[in-house]
Amino acid sequence: MTGTTPELACPIAPVVDIVFSRWTTPILWSLKEYGRQRFVELERRIGTITPKVLTQRLRQLERDGLITRTYHAEVPPRVEYEISELGRSLGPLFASLSEWSGNLDRVEAAREAYDSRSRR
Repeated sequence: MTGTTPELACPIAPVVDIVFSRWTTPILWSLKEYGRQRFVELERRIGTITPKVLTQRLRQLERDGLITRTYHAEVPPRVEYEISELGRSLGPLFASLSEWSGNLDRVEAAREAYDSRSRR
């Protein structure tokens, strides 16, 4: 398999790159859970994200078609973000991951076992 690209070796790699960037899942989850939101609402709900990073992620998610941005020409101007139909199509994937999260205690136990072996 010399010369095989990561995408051919693992066809889900591009999906993982799009969906599991650092802030993508909290943004999409918030928009799915709470509906259309303004920037400050998202910022408040996510909590630990900086305005600069939130702006970058929102632009990328809009570019990828996972969210829509609506500009309201009023005084003051208002911008709202909403999960798109394409973004909603990730629901089953997120549901499966949520179900799998029940294994996190087993992951933690494996880490502890590994770390205790590594210290010897």
